[in-house]
Amino acid sequence: MSFVHLVESVGEKELFNPTPEHQALREMVREFSTKELEPQAKACDETETFNQELFQQLGKELTLFGVTVPEKDGGLGMDPVASTIIIEEMSAVDPGFALSYLAHEVLFVNNFYISSNLEQRKKYLAPTINGSWIAGMAMTEPGVGTDVLGMATTAEDCGDHFLLNGVKQFITNATLGSIFLVYAKLNKESRAVSSFVVTSDLPGFSVGKKEEKMGMRSSPTAQLMFEGVQLPKENLLGQLNEGMMHMMRNLEIERVTLAAQSLGIARSCLEVAANYAIRERSQFGKPLSSFGQIQRMVAEGFAEYQAARTLVYTVARQISPLIRKSLGAASAKLVATRMAEKVGREMIQVLGGYGYTRDYPIERLYRDAILLSIGGGTNEAMQKNIIKDISMGL
Repeated sequence: MSFVHLVESVGEKELFNPTPEHQALREMVREFSTKELEPQAKACDETETFNQELFQQLGKELTLFGVTVPEKDGGLGMDPVASTIIIEEMSAVDPGFALSYLAHEVLFVNNFYISSNLEQRKKYLAPTINGSWIAGMAMTEPGVGTDVLGMATTAEDCGDHFLLNGVKQFITNATLGSIFLVYAKLNKESRAVSSFVVTSDLPGFSVGKKEEKMGMRSSPTAQLMFEGVQLPKENLLGQLNEGMMHMMRNLEIERVTLAAQSLGIARSCLEVAANYAIRERSQFGKPLSSFGQIQRMVAEGFAEYQAARTLVYTVARQISPLIRKSLGAASAKLVATRMAEKVGREMIQVLGGYGYTRDYPIERLYRDAILLSIGGGTNEAMQKNIIKDISMGL
């Protein structure tokens, strides 16, 4: 029995694959990840290269964009569990590639569809679903992260258009993106935020410094700069000052899918370490797995991974654009990201010196895991949100 089948035999299939369609989706993405993603993951990490051809294959051949978009509008018509499955399976071999997928699919496509009108969908949805355009979302700024309302980017209402000025920081897919969902205020003094569709061909749009990162190196991250970008009025998503509502409505699926990245990372780290300790390495004439310290790290890591996975999928089944599960989503992200960091670090310890080298993938996966407690809302923000929700419920 392989490690992934062992994992699934312990878990409840109805939770992780609620329908035959979910099971088939998992198998397809797992096969793609094993055959296509895994062979290029190490090289793309080392060279900080984004595999654009493989990424666009997700839309043109595998139809993995538009997962939560209804079939009548060109999507798969599935649910957040499907998004969770896809991102977990990709992250097991190449978390950086999966992060770019998440930014395109969850941060843009899912959010855009929920917030857009019919004309906007006709204009922008097809090229993002078929993979012709790469998309992303721009919220964070050089001096503003968690304090969203402190953003300085403005979209001044000039009557027949908006004038967009500002800088966005740490934007996934920035260097190759054709379209972005951008949050801005009408003026700097306002506390209200609006959301806009911004295409990269508009005059005044430019891409700033590409970041050199510790992990997720196969996913490009850079600044987006807007200098007097004239946005047509029809580029406003929804109504003025509805941006925070759009953002909050998308938070649950964003946090759950980021947690799913942690699941994929932890599973691969455990698989490598378990095989190494049980089958590959002997010490003092015994398998490494016969020593209590090694048993503790692998066994506890496996149990903590299973617990986190159960929480993540439980929350994924509960959320939708109309059903908010802030407490559950924040809890899932907090638990899963901390678990992945702990598992990654301890599985490096299981391998000893080999774990510290790039001969095994755990070193890369561990570096990738660290971003997930920062991006999409820091773990400290998750703790604050959890306490707030608990207080409101008492």
